Amino acid sequence: MSALYMIVGTLVALGVLVTFHEFGHFWVARRCGVKVLRFSVGFGTPLLRWHDCHGTEFVVAAIPLGGYVKMLDEREGDVPPQLLDQAFNRKSVRQRIAIVSAGPLANFLLALLFFWLLAMLGSQQVKPVIGTVEEGSLAAEAGLQVGEEIVSVNGEPTPGWAAVNLQLVRRLGESGTLDVRVREPGSTQESPRQVVLHEWLKGVDSPDPIGSLGIRPWRPALPPVLASFDESGPAKAAGLKAGDRLLALDGAPLDDWQQVVDQVRARPGQRIALSVERAGERLEIPLTLAARGEEKARTGYLGAGVQEVDWPEDMLREVSFGPVEAVGEGLRRTWVMSVLTLDSMKKMLFGELSVKNLSGPITIAKVAGASAQSGVGDFLNFLAYLSISLGVLNLLPIPVLDGGHLLFYLIEWARGRPLSERVQAWGVQIGISLVIGVMLLALVNDLSRL
Repeated sequence: MSALYMIVGTLVALGVLVTFHEFGHFWVARRCGVKVLRFSVGFGTPLLRWHDCHGTEFVVAAIPLGGYVKMLDEREGDVPPQLLDQAFNRKSVRQRIAIVSAGPLANFLLALLFFWLLAMLGSQQVKPVIGTVEEGSLAAEAGLQVGEEIVSVNGEPTPGWAAVNLQLVRRLGESGTLDVRVREPGSTQESPRQVVLHEWLKGVDSPDPIGSLGIRPWRPALPPVLASFDESGPAKAAGLKAGDRLLALDGAPLDDWQQVVDQVRARPGQRIALSVERAGERLEIPLTLAARGEEKARTGYLGAGVQEVDWPEDMLREVSFGPVEAVGEGLRRTWVMSVLTLDSMKKMLFGELSVKNLSGPITIAKVAGASAQSGVGDFLNFLAYLSISLGVLNLLPIPVLDGGHLLFYLIEWARGRPLSERVQAWGVQIGISLVIGVMLLALVNDLSRL
């Protein structure tokens, strides 16, 4: 079933984002009087095709990894004299800039639409109350204490842990102070705390921002009773069953699920012995943990999920907006995620953020499937993030991308004449090499995660 969600989720995500991106180019091109020859979603062999009254061919092709809008252009073939005024290359620089910019702009507008819908739908969030503070950690040095609720980070409100994590991610690889405001239990007063950072998590392959501060979110007591399994994981292979209660690991008593998580993660690839209670009987089950990650980031993996418990109502909050307020929230989230995406790219370029955090098509497909399986809200959130990533990437000043064409047209506008064809050809070759290199790196990262 998860494979089906992954396939359908990926196809829907790529279909929606690519169609909307290319429609941006198409719509503005038509408004500028350019004749559009083909509008294709996907590459390769056409699966569906039809024509409209303007003679544009619409195609749905077999390889759903992109799309394109082909316009009438003298640089790509002979143009009949009566159609010269509809050729792309005959349009003014401003019109060409508008046409090229329309694709990425459409992605930002799509993300805004999704964030607007999500803001109106609302969400239930867990209050960011600190559950534990590790001794000697950054959080402990800053004076953060168990039971305090994190109200804001760097001046941004944090209604839930996702907002806390987002603000922390923005500071990865940096030095300086992290301004945190907290509220003590039963109080309305807010108190400031300052966390001192020094090249925080610089170059770490799989950063855990919240855990790296030395804090863990509060949660209700979670007995180590198993409920679900990875069909290919060690727990399933060893014969563990739903309803089993873990009593001890290598003789160390287990009273809470977090103890299981901590001990398992610390033993990648090791042989362990689990004491299990099943139907009133105590069983001893040996198994070998799997390992995930590479080198210092390697962690143990059991392949089992815990039985859920109910959360106290006072630890949950509903966050929603009216139709007008949701526009502002949508704009804010679109801006924040766009800046974060661009900033993350800069940090990767300068080594502040590990390039192993770069994801490719395999990871995108897995996240698409997981978010689709999780629900409409999570899937819309994923689509919004991916749409922003697509918009930002396409605006990078790399020839062959929209941003590269935009750069050429801006130079032409400033100089009063275009760059020579030789210079543009060199730029395209460099751009193709960069894009292929980044795609290969992302694919290698995906395969290493598998």
